Amino acid sequence: MIEINLKQREKNILKRITAQGKEAARKIKRAQILLLANKKKKTQEIAEILDICPETVSRTKKKYVENGINYAINERERSGAPDGRAEIITLACSKPPEGRAKWTLRLLADKISLDYLMLQYMKH
Repeated sequence: MIEINLKQREKNILKRITAQGKEAARKIKRAQILLLANKKKKTQEIAEILDICPETVSRTKKKYVENGINYAINERERSGAPDGRAEIITLACSKPPEGRAKWTLRLLADKISLDYLMLQYMKH
């Protein structure tokens, strides 16, 4: 069982995050987890209060203990999410549109925006 003992400064930060409601939902949920854990609530109890799985509670508590508050509440870049750089490079190295000698930044941006819009349309 991981015990959470927040410093007053950390409690203030987490309370501000939960009260303002301007942060991402996941960040607010993680702040709530740590505040409840600091009140000595058990993992299962926190999961039930916040309507989340116990693994999320355990993971957040572990991140706090091992790496501190910032690591526990903030999002990390996800390895599976493409950042688009490879697509842009591939496109820039391909044959430019008909009537053009080369790709310009504007042409690349327009093409990528159009492709993105088409993908979104096809999803719905």
